Amino acid sequence: MVSCPICGKNVREIRINDHIDSECKNFIDEPDSSQGEKTPVPSFFQPTSARKAALQFTLSKDPPSSHPASPSPSLRTKRPFAQDTDTVTDTTRTRQEQPTTATETQSKKPKTNAFQRAAPLAERMRPKTLDEVCGQELVGPNGVLRGLIEEDRVPSMILWGGPGTGKTTIARVIASMVGSRFVEINSTSTGVAECKKLFSDARSELSLTGRKTIVFCDEIHRFSKSQQDVFLGPVESGQITLIGATTENPSFKVQNALLSRCRTFTLSKLTDDDIVSILNRALEIEGPNYSPSELVDEELIRYLASFADGDARTALNLLELAMDLSKRPGMTKEKLKKALTRTLVYDRAGDQHYDTISAFHKSIRGSDPDAALYYLARMLQSGEDPLYIARRLIVVASEDIGLADNSMLTLAISTHSAVEKIGLPEARINLAHATVAMALSKKSTRSYRGLNNAFAALQEPGVAGLPIPFHLRNAPTRLMKELGYGKEYKYNPNYVDGRVAQEYLPEKLRGRRFLEDHDLGLQVDPDLEAEGD
Repeated sequence: MVSCPICGKNVREIRINDHIDSECKNFIDEPDSSQGEKTPVPSFFQPTSARKAALQFTLSKDPPSSHPASPSPSLRTKRPFAQDTDTVTDTTRTRQEQPTTATETQSKKPKTNAFQRAAPLAERMRPKTLDEVCGQELVGPNGVLRGLIEEDRVPSMILWGGPGTGKTTIARVIASMVGSRFVEINSTSTGVAECKKLFSDARSELSLTGRKTIVFCDEIHRFSKSQQDVFLGPVESGQITLIGATTENPSFKVQNALLSRCRTFTLSKLTDDDIVSILNRALEIEGPNYSPSELVDEELIRYLASFADGDARTALNLLELAMDLSKRPGMTKEKLKKALTRTLVYDRAGDQHYDTISAFHKSIRGSDPDAALYYLARMLQSGEDPLYIARRLIVVASEDIGLADNSMLTLAISTHSAVEKIGLPEARINLAHATVAMALSKKSTRSYRGLNNAFAALQEPGVAGLPIPFHLRNAPTRLMKELGYGKEYKYNPNYVDGRVAQEYLPEKLRGRRFLEDHDLGLQVDPDLEAEGD
């Protein structure tokens, strides 16, 4: 229970915002007569936000005409020039003389509606409740996160998901449901000093009014190490509830110390059906404001949903553009589709970068040239560095093809040189040449596996420090020769076919083999056997 900073009446802390919005008329808890009324918090001890709210409420209750001689210092305007004095005075007098009706008051009130109308369709259609959030089981009827929210036990958390999956929306809905103070920050405009000031305000708000503060940090992976470190104390002590949103894997992009203090929730990628549902809702609510032609039908909605690739924001932006373009004279369905260009969802520094190059490598390893060409084209169209692809081909040549075709390593190095000298767009042909040749080539991991076996042996106790046999040691000095270095070494080129009876491994490893006889593994895929039956 807290005291309203405006009227001093008792209000539940979760309802304080609703109480102030109702002009202090609703959501009042009457005190017991035995206990007496609670003394309101003096304005001197109230936080800045409460004093501002009280001032605005007072001004809305008292019209300017009741205080003509002493306007509020915060509302004093700059004195007009002499030639404009009469005009300003007449305007003021006219406003004071005209009575304000209820209808006029309502028409002047919603200034925010103008901003809402100017906002993109994706912003206007942002869900206001958890029931409106589409495609996320976390906040569904039986969702884990929804249960925590409804019990008012919201922990500090990291929301990990692709763009347009609802991370910001869920954070805002959480703040509105639990009645907490909500602050949004981002890495481009918020430094360590601003963060510390924010934490100080949150501590004051919590101690004076009992109201918690939720700090929503969008793209938290872009925050520097020092910026992430500053969250550790306030999050651990409970001064703030941190909700971080990221499109990158938090295991790599968020510090372990901060990650251990937060719960990580993974948001699912929206399906085409989820996007269709979102677009149909937008068309029903906002469609009359655009009056689109009959070109915007169910077939186009499906087309936009497939192009959005799970990004609701992209889908809504495309729908808004489609509704505007559909009204142009001579517009056809095909022209409209061509006009709605799409940027591929591919981050050269993020998970898409690593996932796509991994799929490209494994397609070559699996001898599937069609899949390899698809991922090659996808990377090139999305702006991937062609030299990065060429370097990966050099790795493939030895790791997957190896002894089966030694010429592939030469081809890969030549491809890298060609890409370096020619550049795009022509270098794409060199990359395609090497990609298809390697995909169709026989594969051998014999040398690669042999090296891994040697590394595995080095992990055994005492193996890494075994002494080199004396006859294999280098003897550049007289002392070393006297000590027996290189003694009894048999120089292979002096013998027929270079064959000699000589040991090369340390004594403890004699007879140990690392290079296997077969090029590939010996396992049989049960799925292939099932297809044969």
